[in-house]
Amino acid sequence: MRSQLSVDIAAPAQRVFALARDVAAWPRLLPHYRGVHILGRRDGRVALRMSARRPLTREGRIGMPVAWRAEQWAEADDPADLRLRFRHTGGPTRGMEVTWHIRPQPGGCSVTIEHDFVRRLPLVGQDALPRLVDRLFVRPIAGRTLATFKALAEAET
Repeated sequence: MRSQLSVDIAAPAQRVFALARDVAAWPRLLPHYRGVHILGRRDGRVALRMSARRPLTREGRIGMPVAWRAEQWAEADDPADLRLRFRHTGGPTRGMEVTWHIRPQPGGCSVTIEHDFVRRLPLVGQDALPRLVDRLFVRPIAGRTLATFKALAEAET
């Protein structure tokens, strides 16, 4: 299953890319992230243990803790499509591929986060768990992440 979230940001693409690329700073920048622990670095990739709160209220004061392991790397060779990539390597979302596309446009940039996730469960098939994860966890967490990065990048511009 593939899902995506997008937002336009009135800030340069390179600025947004630099903010998002610094994954170790996410808990300081993003109030819904509880921790990002670097487990190792190799060949331009970073192994991470990540944890966040899935907000349960509109204000985000109450949340459900979620955690996963991931590998992260950046692809900055195409200035028209800066990419930040994640591959979930542990937790309920093991196997999920996440790609951030940060593309310059007049007045700033557009940011799209794509999530590709397939997990077959006996008796229910391959779509049930990915749809549940997307609706209950990916969209609330990634949506809040995009909104916060938008506010941060636009405040500094």
